Amino acid sequence: MIAIRPSEARGHANHGWLDSHHTFSFASYYDPDFMGFRALRVINEDRVAPHEGFDTHPHRDMEIITYPLSGAIAHRDSTGGEGLLRAGEVQRMTAGTGVLHSEMNGANENLHFLQIWIIPDRRGLTPSYEQKAFTEAERQGRWRVVVSPDARDGSLTVHQDVVLHATLLGKGEQAEYTLAPGRHVWLQVARGKGTFNGVEVKAGDGVAVAEESKLVLTASEPIEALLFDLA
Repeated sequence: MIAIRPSEARGHANHGWLDSHHTFSFASYYDPDFMGFRALRVINEDRVAPHEGFDTHPHRDMEIITYPLSGAIAHRDSTGGEGLLRAGEVQRMTAGTGVLHSEMNGANENLHFLQIWIIPDRRGLTPSYEQKAFTEAERQGRWRVVVSPDARDGSLTVHQDVVLHATLLGKGEQAEYTLAPGRHVWLQVARGKGTFNGVEVKAGDGVAVAEESKLVLTASEPIEALLFDLA
Protein backbone atom coordinates (compact mmCIF):
# COMPACT_ATOMS: atom_id res chain seq x y z
CA MET A 1 0.00 0.00 0.00
CA ILE A 2 1.35 3.41 -1.03
CA ALA A 3 -0.73 6.55 -0.40
CA ILE A 4 0.32 10.06 -1.42
CA ARG A 5 -0.34 13.15 0.72
CA PRO A 6 0.13 15.91 -1.91
CA SER A 7 1.92 19.10 -0.93
CA GLU A 8 -1.02 21.23 -2.04
CA ALA A 9 -3.46 19.29 0.18
CA ARG A 10 -1.64 20.27 3.38
CA GLY A 11 -2.97 22.82 5.84
CA HIS A 12 -1.58 26.32 5.41
CA ALA A 13 -1.23 29.33 7.69
CA ASN A 14 0.48 32.59 6.74
CA HIS A 15 1.10 34.91 9.68
CA GLY A 16 3.29 37.35 7.75
CA TRP A 17 6.49 36.58 9.64
CA LEU A 18 5.70 32.83 9.49
CA ASP A 19 4.52 30.84 6.48
CA SER A 20 3.68 27.31 7.60
CA HIS A 21 2.38 24.18 5.86
CA HIS A 22 0.98 21.36 8.00
CA THR A 23 1.13 17.75 6.80
CA PHE A 24 -1.08 16.71 9.72
CA SER A 25 -3.69 18.51 11.83
CA PHE A 26 -2.05 21.30 13.78
CA ALA A 27 -3.23 24.43 15.64
CA SER A 28 -6.32 25.79 13.82
CA TYR A 29 -5.92 23.33 10.91
CA TYR A 30 -7.97 20.20 11.56
CA ASP A 31 -8.49 17.22 9.27
CA PRO A 32 -9.76 14.07 11.01
CA ASP A 33 -8.23 11.95 8.23
CA PHE A 34 -4.76 13.36 8.90
CA MET A 35 -4.13 13.37 12.64
CA GLY A 36 -0.71 11.78 12.22
CA PHE A 37 0.81 8.51 11.04
CA ARG A 38 1.66 5.85 13.62
CA ALA A 39 3.77 7.68 16.26
CA LEU A 40 4.43 10.56 13.88
CA ARG A 41 2.18 13.44 14.94
CA VAL A 42 3.41 16.63 13.24
CA ILE A 43 5.42 17.60 10.16
CA ASN A 44 5.38 21.35 9.69
CA GLU A 45 7.30 23.06 6.90
CA ASP A 46 8.04 26.55 8.24
CA ARG A 47 9.51 29.65 6.63
CA VAL A 48 10.42 32.41 9.09
CA ALA A 49 11.21 35.99 8.08
CA PRO A 50 14.52 37.60 9.13
CA HIS A 51 14.75 38.64 12.79
CA GLU A 52 11.49 36.90 13.65
CA GLY A 53 10.68 33.64 15.36
CA PHE A 54 8.93 31.73 18.10
CA ASP A 55 9.22 33.41 21.50
CA THR A 56 9.54 31.25 24.63
CA HIS A 57 6.69 28.75 24.79
CA PRO A 58 6.02 25.41 26.54
CA HIS A 59 5.92 21.78 25.39
CA ARG A 60 5.48 18.52 27.23
CA ASP A 61 5.39 14.77 26.49
CA MET A 62 6.62 15.08 22.92
CA GLU A 63 9.82 14.28 21.01
CA ILE A 64 10.56 17.31 18.81
CA ILE A 65 12.90 16.95 15.82
CA THR A 66 14.08 20.07 13.99
CA TYR A 67 15.59 19.74 10.50
CA PRO A 68 16.78 23.03 8.92
CA LEU A 69 16.81 23.29 5.12
CA SER A 70 18.32 26.79 4.84
CA GLY A 71 19.27 29.51 7.30
CA ALA A 72 19.96 29.05 11.00
CA ILE A 73 17.79 28.77 14.12
CA ALA A 74 18.90 30.34 17.37
CA HIS A 75 17.62 27.86 19.96
CA ARG A 76 17.33 28.22 23.73
CA ASP A 77 15.51 25.99 26.19
CA SER A 78 15.01 25.49 29.90
CA THR A 79 17.24 22.38 29.96
CA GLY A 80 20.20 24.70 29.39
CA GLY A 81 20.47 23.85 25.71
CA GLU A 82 21.23 26.77 23.42
CA GLY A 83 23.05 27.58 20.21
CA LEU A 84 22.62 27.79 16.46
CA LEU A 85 21.08 25.00 14.43
CA ARG A 86 22.08 25.19 10.75
CA ALA A 87 21.19 23.34 7.56
CA GLY A 88 22.93 19.96 7.71
CA GLU A 89 22.32 19.65 11.45
CA VAL A 90 19.48 17.86 13.24
CA GLN A 91 18.16 18.57 16.72
CA ARG A 92 16.16 16.37 19.09
CA MET A 93 14.42 17.83 22.13
CA THR A 94 12.57 15.64 24.62
CA ALA A 95 9.86 17.81 26.19
CA GLY A 96 8.91 15.14 28.76
CA THR A 97 7.67 16.60 32.04
CA GLY A 98 7.79 20.08 30.55
CA VAL A 99 10.21 22.39 28.79
CA LEU A 100 10.26 26.02 27.70
CA HIS A 101 12.05 26.96 24.51
CA SER A 102 12.42 29.62 21.85
CA GLU A 103 13.43 29.43 18.18
CA MET A 104 14.50 32.63 16.47
CA ASN A 105 15.84 33.64 13.07
CA GLY A 106 18.50 36.21 13.92
CA ALA A 107 19.86 36.48 10.39
CA ASN A 108 19.08 38.76 7.43
CA GLU A 109 17.89 35.82 5.34
CA ASN A 110 14.76 33.69 5.51
CA LEU A 111 14.80 30.54 7.61
CA HIS A 112 13.34 27.35 6.13
CA PHE A 113 12.99 24.21 8.25
CA LEU A 114 10.92 21.14 9.06
CA GLN A 115 9.65 20.65 12.60
CA ILE A 116 8.59 17.13 13.48
CA TRP A 117 6.73 15.90 16.55
CA ILE A 118 6.85 12.25 17.57
CA ILE A 119 4.70 10.83 20.38
CA PRO A 120 7.11 9.29 22.95
CA ASP A 121 6.88 5.71 24.13
CA ARG A 122 6.03 6.89 27.66
CA ARG A 123 5.01 10.04 29.46
CA GLY A 124 6.97 11.92 32.09
CA LEU A 125 10.45 11.66 30.58
CA THR A 126 13.20 13.94 31.87
CA PRO A 127 13.57 16.87 29.44
CA SER A 128 16.76 16.74 27.35
CA TYR A 129 18.29 18.09 24.18
CA GLU A 130 20.93 17.16 21.61
CA GLN A 131 21.96 18.14 18.10
CA LYS A 132 24.47 16.91 15.57
CA ALA A 133 25.75 17.73 12.08
CA PHE A 134 25.43 15.18 9.27
CA THR A 135 27.57 16.09 6.28
CA GLU A 136 26.29 16.10 2.72
CA ALA A 137 28.74 13.30 1.94
CA GLU A 138 27.11 11.12 4.63
CA ARG A 139 23.67 11.59 3.08
CA GLN A 140 24.53 11.71 -0.62
CA GLY A 141 23.12 8.80 -2.60
CA ARG A 142 22.13 6.79 0.48
CA TRP A 143 19.83 6.70 3.48
CA ARG A 144 21.71 8.03 6.51
CA VAL A 145 20.24 7.29 9.96
CA VAL A 146 19.95 10.63 11.80
CA VAL A 147 17.56 9.70 14.64
CA SER A 148 16.93 6.29 16.26
CA PRO A 149 15.88 4.77 19.59
CA ASP A 150 19.34 3.28 20.19
CA ALA A 151 21.61 6.04 18.81
CA ARG A 152 22.82 3.66 16.11
CA ASP A 153 25.57 4.82 13.76
CA GLY A 154 26.07 8.01 15.75
CA SER A 155 22.48 9.20 15.35
CA LEU A 156 20.45 11.24 17.82
CA THR A 157 18.33 9.34 20.35
CA VAL A 158 14.53 9.40 20.24
CA HIS A 159 12.27 7.83 22.86
CA GLN A 160 10.09 5.86 20.45
CA ASP A 161 10.41 2.95 18.01
CA VAL A 162 11.11 5.26 15.06
CA VAL A 163 14.18 5.40 12.84
CA LEU A 164 14.60 8.56 10.78
CA HIS A 165 16.79 8.51 7.67
CA ALA A 166 17.83 11.42 5.45
CA THR A 167 19.10 11.43 1.88
CA LEU A 168 20.37 13.76 -0.82
CA LEU A 169 20.11 12.53 -4.41
CA GLY A 170 21.45 14.09 -7.58
CA LYS A 171 19.51 13.88 -10.83
CA GLY A 172 19.22 10.21 -11.81
CA GLU A 173 20.45 8.88 -8.46
CA GLN A 174 18.53 6.27 -6.48
CA ALA A 175 18.30 5.28 -2.83
CA GLU A 176 16.85 1.88 -1.97
CA TYR A 177 15.30 0.86 1.35
CA THR A 178 14.15 -2.53 2.60
CA LEU A 179 11.12 -2.40 4.90
CA ALA A 180 10.88 -5.19 7.46
CA PRO A 181 7.57 -7.08 7.87
CA GLY A 182 5.09 -5.28 10.10
CA ARG A 183 6.88 -1.93 9.77
CA HIS A 184 5.55 1.25 8.15
CA VAL A 185 7.19 4.14 6.30
CA TRP A 186 6.40 7.79 5.94
CA LEU A 187 8.46 9.55 3.25
CA GLN A 188 8.60 13.35 3.34
CA VAL A 189 10.05 15.12 0.31
CA ALA A 190 11.78 18.28 1.54
CA ARG A 191 12.73 19.57 -1.91
CA GLY A 192 13.18 18.41 -5.45
CA LYS A 193 11.28 15.94 -7.57
CA GLY A 194 11.38 12.26 -8.45
CA THR A 195 9.57 8.95 -8.13
CA PHE A 196 8.99 6.65 -5.17
CA ASN A 197 8.37 3.08 -6.31
CA GLY A 198 7.37 4.56 -9.65
CA VAL A 199 4.93 7.12 -8.18
CA GLU A 200 5.76 10.75 -8.93
CA VAL A 201 6.64 12.86 -5.87
CA LYS A 202 7.66 16.49 -5.39
CA ALA A 203 8.68 18.93 -2.67
CA GLY A 204 6.18 18.96 0.20
CA ASP A 205 4.60 15.60 -0.67
CA GLY A 206 4.30 12.89 1.94
CA VAL A 207 3.94 9.18 1.22
CA ALA A 208 2.54 6.53 3.57
CA VAL A 209 3.74 2.96 2.97
CA ALA A 210 2.75 -0.41 4.42
CA GLU A 211 3.13 -3.99 3.19
CA GLU A 212 5.87 -3.13 0.73
CA SER A 213 9.33 -4.67 1.09
CA LYS A 214 11.58 -2.87 -1.38
CA LEU A 215 11.33 0.93 -1.65
CA VAL A 216 13.20 2.96 -4.26
CA LEU A 217 13.43 6.75 -4.39
CA THR A 218 14.71 8.07 -7.74
CA ALA A 219 15.55 11.73 -8.37
CA SER A 220 14.43 13.35 -11.63
CA GLU A 221 16.00 16.54 -10.25
CA PRO A 222 18.13 16.98 -7.11
CA ILE A 223 16.07 15.85 -4.13
CA GLU A 224 16.28 15.94 -0.33
CA ALA A 225 14.00 13.59 1.58
CA LEU A 226 13.34 12.09 5.00
CA LEU A 227 12.20 8.52 5.56
CA PHE A 228 10.57 7.49 8.85
CA ASP A 229 10.58 3.75 9.62
CA LEU A 230 7.84 3.24 12.24
CA ALA A 231 6.34 0.38 14.21
